[in-house]
Amino acid sequence: MNREIISTKDAPQAIGTYSQAIKVGNTVYLSGQIPLIPETMELIEGDMRAQITRVFDNLTAVANAAGGSLADISKLNIFLTDLSHFPLVNEIMAEYFSEPYPARAAVGVASLPKGSLVEMDAIMTL
Repeated sequence: MNREIISTKDAPQAIGTYSQAIKVGNTVYLSGQIPLIPETMELIEGDMRAQITRVFDNLTAVANAAGGSLADISKLNIFLTDLSHFPLVNEIMAEYFSEPYPARAAVGVASLPKGSLVEMDAIMTL
């Protein structure tokens, strides 16, 4: 089966040996996004709300580049350095998603790239 590399300048460029997303058939695997500003590749300034929002914006850009939207996400994984931020994730997620919501996991982790407090990856079905 053919694999198509998905890439957009509207989301942070890969900072390692990975692609922003890979499309296989009608399934798109979106790599983890942290709250980097695409133009500067620096972490967004501000509080946790700003970081979560930036991550959803980055995921949106990659989903759009693949020909989909957040509404097409089947599975969302959320990684937090502090699980006490989970209610805020839910609040902000409700601004980006509507029912039916994707399947989801939230995992507490010790650290994330570049000192980020949140990272998310996803699987999208077109």
